Amino acid sequence: MFKIPIFTEKAKPVGERCLTDTNTKLRLKFSPYYQVVEESRGVDIVVGGKRMVMMSSNEYLGLSHHPKVKEAAHAAIEHWGTSSCGSRLSNGSRAYHVELEEELAAFLGKEACHVAVSGYLSCMASLSSLAQREDAMVVDKSIHACLVDGARLSGATIERFTHEDLQSLESVLQQLDAGQPKIIVIDGIYSMEGHVASLPQIVELAKDYSAFVVVDDAHGLGVLGRDGRGVVDHFGLTNDVELLCGSFSKSFASTGGFIAGDRMTIEYLRSSSRQIIFSAAISPSCSAAALASLRVMQEEPEHREKLWENTKYMQGLLRSLGLDIWDSPTPAIPIVLGSKEKCYFVWKSLMDLGFFTVMAVSPGVPVGRDLIRTAVSSLHTKDQLEQFAEALKKSCKKHGVKMAHG
Repeated sequence: MFKIPIFTEKAKPVGERCLTDTNTKLRLKFSPYYQVVEESRGVDIVVGGKRMVMMSSNEYLGLSHHPKVKEAAHAAIEHWGTSSCGSRLSNGSRAYHVELEEELAAFLGKEACHVAVSGYLSCMASLSSLAQREDAMVVDKSIHACLVDGARLSGATIERFTHEDLQSLESVLQQLDAGQPKIIVIDGIYSMEGHVASLPQIVELAKDYSAFVVVDDAHGLGVLGRDGRGVVDHFGLTNDVELLCGSFSKSFASTGGFIAGDRMTIEYLRSSSRQIIFSAAISPSCSAAALASLRVMQEEPEHREKLWENTKYMQGLLRSLGLDIWDSPTPAIPIVLGSKEKCYFVWKSLMDLGFFTVMAVSPGVPVGRDLIRTAVSSLHTKDQLEQFAEALKKSCKKHGVKMAHG
């Protein structure tokens, strides 16, 4: 039987949209998803004619309006037009793709790189053609959906271990046949929880059990590591991780994605992955914006320094309220409220007070860990962060969320 989504349209009275939560039968007047941003200038946005502060964007370094990034995108369109109008395999590969690939591979410390139209497809491609039916894909339960889909398409046996639980991971590895090919799949930074993967211990287990390691570092690039080289570089394990994949839609202020690794593996994926072969090439402007962001990231460290200054300040504000932020040490900061109802009403209250956030509920997060997801940017001011904390305090009190303080 067709599965009903979490929120489904119930009725459309004149002038309003009503939704019903199919699990709680809660009647909602406003959808918490697909909110349309009408204007955007960094974290300053307009929704429904109302000026708001964006508190859940992944624009960690605030580069989407950086003069060098915009100039590069404009120049690429002038020179190349708006699109290559084809896949990389057939007629869509261009010099600007190769330039980005070479600089990104060198930045990441890998032999080769392939850039594609989507971060989702890049991460999916990193797994779907890599493993076979006799192989084992050992995955953290909280990996991104793109990796889950890639693992499923590979046909390999999928073995899940408890999120960031090394004993659970080793237990799974111990139960597998010693000669069976194994791939351990993790995120560098988990986007909902904000957790940093325990990569040193995971790499040691991979060596002990002869496993290949794939890391989706979409949220780690620009945030951790030398000049923002990501989680793998942060731990000094570039040579111990076989494949890195990720997205340009976070710190790189663009759209698209990449896979980086040894040259032989990248060439194999280029000729074997359906996600690569049958997808149109990344556009000139997106390629140029990503490359310009990569260069700014290295030339202007002040953006990352400001990001971490804001992150620590935000974490302090939330902890002072006694809210559960799931021990996130990164700019991706969840506010765990524990139920869909509380998440919806706090989200709506924050919208009314001028702050745009995103609610994440089960099954997207574990049952009982329903949350409001926030993400700090280098563009936020201390005043904005303080005002958000005050709005959050009011919203939580209004809707019965227990706080240890305030």
